[in-house]
Amino acid sequence: MSIRRINPHAARLRRNMTEAEKRIWYHVRDRRLGGFKFKRQWSIGEYVADFCCIERRLVVEIDGGQHSPEKDARRTADLKGMGYRVVRFWNNDVLGNLEGVLISLLVELETDPHPGPLPRAGEGDRA
Repeated sequence: MSIRRINPHAARLRRNMTEAEKRIWYHVRDRRLGGFKFKRQWSIGEYVADFCCIERRLVVEIDGGQHSPEKDARRTADLKGMGYRVVRFWNNDVLGNLEGVLISLLVELETDPHPGPLPRAGEGDRA
């Protein structure tokens, strides 16, 4: 079993979570939201995602004033290219409407990102 080293930048982000991130983390840690497991400040390629549900390939970003649409669009495209879905919430939405954010997040988690399973070899070929 290999041990995954924590990116020093991710470790710093964990120690300095924003109030909005702390509130989300409280509700998603320990499988508290729909039984889904989340990682916080999770390294994916060159990025550190605020939160990630690996099982559902879902990245959750909590955005404050430091985010720019241009950088976020590139980041989102890169993460999508790696097979992740990305959802973003503004800090003020988390702080002012936490229940609504959690409901939206749960809906996203319960949405199957992939169409039904592919037919087995030979199935669907017959007329």
